[in-house]
Amino acid sequence: MTPPRAAGRAQVPVHLVRGDDPALVAQATRSLVDRLVAGIDPSLAVEEHGAGDELDVAAIVDACTTPPFLVDRRVVVVREAGRLGAGDAARLADTLESPLPSVHVVLVAGGGTIPAALVKVATAAGEVVDAAAGRGRERGRWLAEQLRHAPVKLDAAAARRLEEHLGEDVGRLEGLVESLAAAYGEGATVSVVALEPFLGEAGAVPPWELTDAVDAGDVPAALRALHRLLAAGRAAPVVVATLHGHFSNMLRLDGADVVTGEDSAALLGARSPFVAKKALERARQLGSERIGQAVTLVADADLDVKGMTALPTDLVLEVLVARLARLARTKSAGGRTSRSVAGSRGRVRR
Repeated sequence: MTPPRAAGRAQVPVHLVRGDDPALVAQATRSLVDRLVAGIDPSLAVEEHGAGDELDVAAIVDACTTPPFLVDRRVVVVREAGRLGAGDAARLADTLESPLPSVHVVLVAGGGTIPAALVKVATAAGEVVDAAAGRGRERGRWLAEQLRHAPVKLDAAAARRLEEHLGEDVGRLEGLVESLAAAYGEGATVSVVALEPFLGEAGAVPPWELTDAVDAGDVPAALRALHRLLAAGRAAPVVVATLHGHFSNMLRLDGADVVTGEDSAALLGARSPFVAKKALERARQLGSERIGQAVTLVADADLDVKGMTALPTDLVLEVLVARLARLARTKSAGGRTSRSVAGSRGRVRR
């Protein structure tokens, strides 16, 4: 697999591994440590801190300021560096500003936000390893790059199937391609048929995949996205909240005197003008009446998943998603549209 993106010199004393996927962060950390200890016994060179234990900043500072014994370098790995408080982080940062040349310190993301003092040290005089796969098209490019360097080659159909299957769970990629290499041999070309037995359960998808399918009026795609969210552990009330936020944004933008994505984002208090502009365009396409109907459907489902009906929550969500998608693809056609949709507005009954 190709190494994560890195910035900085190869032999600097401070290394920061960052990312939002714990599996990818762990893989990047392992690759970095392997590179730093190349040619020597890891049991003599690597010292771990924070792997399931409390972070003792005094012990970390001591490790950073003690020359290695029996080997020419030591690698001090500080896992879940986000657990360090501001005071402990400042103390460690002071130490790292004048490090021993024979000691490498690897700060690993996790446990919260890494304190700014440590990020500053690593950025100014160290190496930053970005273990993030990105989102959307960026994630697709990241996956394609990983597959180019994989020990097996996936044909085009298999690569598409794998990307669809993994969804957001790209941390499973490394283990999966290693299994393929063990089964078929390094350098083998893997087809969809050869890939399928190794896929296991489908990975999660981002929430916007559900809302995009709903907006497109694609009932099958919306239901597939819903099932993958639920299979990945997304709770029913969270799914309802996602849909509520989606249509509430449209409701707030409906009739508002805004034109640009920036104006829409300001009205919604959103960070992304792109997302806000998308909501504005969708609000204009859907229209006031259907936005109101969608909000009503979501509100009814919210009560249902909280116990207002004896039906299983999965069924409540399936009905909700199907109705929203059908509503989204219904064209404005005078009274006929309103009556046909209104006939399916009621809460799911027992």
